[in-house]
Amino acid sequence: MHSFRRQNSFIQLAGHQGNFRPSESGQILKRFSEVEDACLRRLMGDCLRPFVPAYHGVTSRGDELYVKMEDLLSGLEAPVIMDCKMGVRTYLEDELTKARLKPSLRSDLYQKMLKVDPAAPSAEEHAQGGVTKPRYMQWRETMSSTATLGFRIEGITMDSGKILKDFKKTRTKEQIIEALLAFTKRDTAVLSSYEARLGDINAALLNSVFFHTHEVIGTSLLFVHDARGSASVWMIDFGKTIPVPGEGTLRHDVPWQEGNREDGYLIGLAQLRRAVRETLERASQPEPEPESQKLSRTVQETLQRATPEPTPETGPQGPDPHTREP
Repeated sequence: MHSFRRQNSFIQLAGHQGNFRPSESGQILKRFSEVEDACLRRLMGDCLRPFVPAYHGVTSRGDELYVKMEDLLSGLEAPVIMDCKMGVRTYLEDELTKARLKPSLRSDLYQKMLKVDPAAPSAEEHAQGGVTKPRYMQWRETMSSTATLGFRIEGITMDSGKILKDFKKTRTKEQIIEALLAFTKRDTAVLSSYEARLGDINAALLNSVFFHTHEVIGTSLLFVHDARGSASVWMIDFGKTIPVPGEGTLRHDVPWQEGNREDGYLIGLAQLRRAVRETLERASQPEPEPESQKLSRTVQETLQRATPEPTPETGPQGPDPHTREP
């Protein structure tokens, strides 16, 4: 039962709940994707293998095929989870091209845009009651830290099971740090583990043949820690990660311009590492006193200074009204 609950928290956080099924023996099932299956197969022979879920082949449930992979929450006690979507864009160049070929108005995307920012659609889009998919995809990235920092927080599951997904307007480094402080509850040991793990991932990426020969789009870094202090970070979600055509390679650390296929993964990772480091530094300092408490303490000190010291004539309660001067 506890394993199912852990998996269910992960599934809800990751979204697309129909794509996942709980399994047994420390594994989880994800609806088969030829692209992701090919990626996981290749990653098992790459230096990134220690940083991705172990691949256990393909299985079926009824008429559906599923990829069997390691359940990253197996054995953890009350895990806390954060999903960070990596890169300066989360859509493939091919998706943008195809959407432009048939630029139909989408009322569902218009409604999503309205929900986040009622002022985002233009006057024309308001009148039409719809936006095109290319317009929505590019707007979506500018609303979050994807455009400003090269990554964004998708969601957090706390140890209580509560799922937080209201990060659509989280754009600044300060907002990210506040989210990290809440996610880790200022636990410096957990933050130190995350900082070290991100450093290891960065080193592996620089030496990875897979990484340099793939357009890494829509993947996440999954942060997980639990009640016993175990903490790790994993690369997940390779359903949009495709090989670079021909013998091409990517740098991953330069801005995207349409046609260059760059994803900005290393830009985002550098910013994320910096944010974790600064969060650790802040968590190592005494927690700031809330303004309400600070004000209350100041008022008390002021009152104490204003209260006269007791004298033999006044006593601790002030002068006796029944005592008269002779």
